[in-house]
Amino acid sequence: MRSKPSQIFLSKVDSSARRLLLIGYGSVSQCTLPLLIDYFLLKNQINSITIIDVIDQRARIEPYHKRYKQIVYQQEEVTEKNYEKILSKYLSEGDILLDLAVNLETRCLLKWCHDHKVCFVNTSVELWEPFGEAYKNDPRLLTLYHRQMQLIEMQNDTQWNRNGPTAILDHGCNPGLVSHFVKRALIDMAQYVLGEKKNLISIDERSKLQDALEIRNYPQLAYLLDIKTIHISERDTQLTKDPKKVNEFVNTWSIDGLCEEGIAPAEMGWGTHEKIIPKGTFFHNEKEGPCNQICLAAKGMNTWVRSWVPSGEIIGMVIRHGEAYGISKYLTVYNNDENNNDDNNKTAVYRPTVHYAYLPSDSTINSLVEFRMHNYKLQSKLRILNNEITEGADEVGVLLLGGRYVQAWWAGSVLDIHEARKLVPGQSATTLQVAISVVAAINYCIKHPNEGICLPDDIDVDEVLDICMPYLGQWVSKSADWPSKNDKIREDWQFTSFLVVD
Repeated sequence: MRSKPSQIFLSKVDSSARRLLLIGYGSVSQCTLPLLIDYFLLKNQINSITIIDVIDQRARIEPYHKRYKQIVYQQEEVTEKNYEKILSKYLSEGDILLDLAVNLETRCLLKWCHDHKVCFVNTSVELWEPFGEAYKNDPRLLTLYHRQMQLIEMQNDTQWNRNGPTAILDHGCNPGLVSHFVKRALIDMAQYVLGEKKNLISIDERSKLQDALEIRNYPQLAYLLDIKTIHISERDTQLTKDPKKVNEFVNTWSIDGLCEEGIAPAEMGWGTHEKIIPKGTFFHNEKEGPCNQICLAAKGMNTWVRSWVPSGEIIGMVIRHGEAYGISKYLTVYNNDENNNDDNNKTAVYRPTVHYAYLPSDSTINSLVEFRMHNYKLQSKLRILNNEITEGADEVGVLLLGGRYVQAWWAGSVLDIHEARKLVPGQSATTLQVAISVVAAINYCIKHPNEGICLPDDIDVDEVLDICMPYLGQWVSKSADWPSKNDKIREDWQFTSFLVVD
């Protein structure tokens, strides 16, 4: 549980004066804007929305401006040298900064928002120069774990107010929604075990599981259910009527974001049940932080694992994602510590392995092959699919594996393109799953303005999913008959057993 604020840090509670600054107007922002209008502007929760982007986006934003004069656009580039000046121009105490751009350093934006009493939301932890010279000699410096340690160091400063303005990091679909999917999956799974598997569970185990369920102690639920591995499993089957061309990168969301993640080292939360160390493994400094992750020397886009979504078995890429850090840290159980504090003097007695298993669209797979063929030099033509999509869906959820009573449970969203367009016209399934999560995070900031820095795991699951569920298409939460009885994965649920090695 998060502690109650020791002081009220924000004083602007008059929503008629609250402004929102949106940085970046790519595919996710274009889906988010109409939702922001419906949820906040028309309900007078936000007074104005200013959008800035380095690219000329006037043609896309002008229709909104004509209908709502409170929506304005400025073409500006935010840099390390000018970000303070730009933020000061558009924001003041009680306002909200929504960062949906790439390569704007999260630490800098967070520090500015903290000092100026401005709430903050983003979908990933970023740097100004993610592949600078300083990172070339040690793969660990390229990890999201390293970035999280920098954020922890910033918060450990004696001048930092931990009950300052709410800043929700990593709150898109994944990372973001999937943390809430894990909590919902654990509740559903526990209820299923207590009901359908009651003959397999002892009286003592039943009592402990009921107690953890009653108080929603999610780390204890995962521990008692003996969840060994959690995949964030995703398959994108959206198809286009306009196939990928030679020397063109096609994707259903940010191309820059995917490529940066793809060429970074494969990264994962490392479970306490793991006994086999994969080739090329790097461990983090045990004297600092929770040490809940490892990384591999291999690139994420070249590291493939077997996984499962409701449409069937997949193989997916172990691309680095913030939820591998957040979920594995949140679900860690420490010895003799009811509050699960990640004190370096305590020993982790339980932690699941957590990582992404991503199978993108056919067009994106072809684009990644060509990208690799060009020695990771990005193609000259970039295209994000939207109106060209003719059919398909985005299946994204969490696959909880290795349980004592249920070997596999999947919980998540199956959203097809046709339903996505009914919900928000002109948008894709992929961008809508991210955008509605952003809206839920902003709503949380408005209702809880003084909770400091939060990861998705730190905020209330019901508040988030109550907003998101109507936009997620088919909600699935069920046991999965995977892997098969004689599959090697079931022997000990080791990460290396999932690896695709031909």
